[in-house]
Amino acid sequence: MSDFQGSAVPGTFSGRRAIVTGGANGIGAAIVDRLVTLGARVCVLDIEDASAGESYVHVDLTDLAAVPTAATQAIDALGGVDVLVNCAGISDSFDLRELELARYQRVLNVNLHSPIILMSTCGRVMAGQGYGRIVNVTSVHGLVSEPGCIAYDTSKGGLNSATRVASIDLADGGVLVNAVAPGFVDTRMAVADGVNELESTWFKNIYVDNAEIPLRRAAHAHEIARTVAWLASEDNTYLTGQVITVDGGMAARM
Repeated sequence: MSDFQGSAVPGTFSGRRAIVTGGANGIGAAIVDRLVTLGARVCVLDIEDASAGESYVHVDLTDLAAVPTAATQAIDALGGVDVLVNCAGISDSFDLRELELARYQRVLNVNLHSPIILMSTCGRVMAGQGYGRIVNVTSVHGLVSEPGCIAYDTSKGGLNSATRVASIDLADGGVLVNAVAPGFVDTRMAVADGVNELESTWFKNIYVDNAEIPLRRAAHAHEIARTVAWLASEDNTYLTGQVITVDGGMAARM
């Protein structure tokens, strides 16, 4: 299987200023790499140190009170903002009958409430200048669900809805807002209790051998990053309020 990523087109984001949450690893790091390669100046917001990008702001997205300040720091570091990518996400599995509010709230703060706060803060700046692109990284879990995923699935479904509302509220300011919903992606989020679900017999039997993912493999992070980058680019002039599912065809079979 080839890991060919294609050739970049330098300058696509020349002069554009981008904020990416969760840019220290996984899909977020791939998005940062893609935007930088295409000429963007990127500030990473993350709880982990980030080596990529022009600047970095440390923030714990479970602390909603800290989010507006972190956004302002990132905007100041870049001298403005043209692109926002909300990619940071966490997961926690438990049965609805065993709901613990603190665990539930933690997931929603990172996956839903912080992105909304960032869309509000950055959206005001973007609309004021008459241009902006916002991309939220959600999940197929915003469209379909599994047992024990009440917090994660609620957060991702909510972010899909917030994407649509934001696209309407910010349209008159020249801001396009979309979401990308990945399926299985080969990142560290696929590892739970030391086991990579993408290497499990369960994944191989159902999603590969039985072709529940028609492409018979998980995505690479750079494949998600490419879709995000196009949505965030000047090439996207009319697509807004949409959730683009990037899952190798999995949702088509459901």
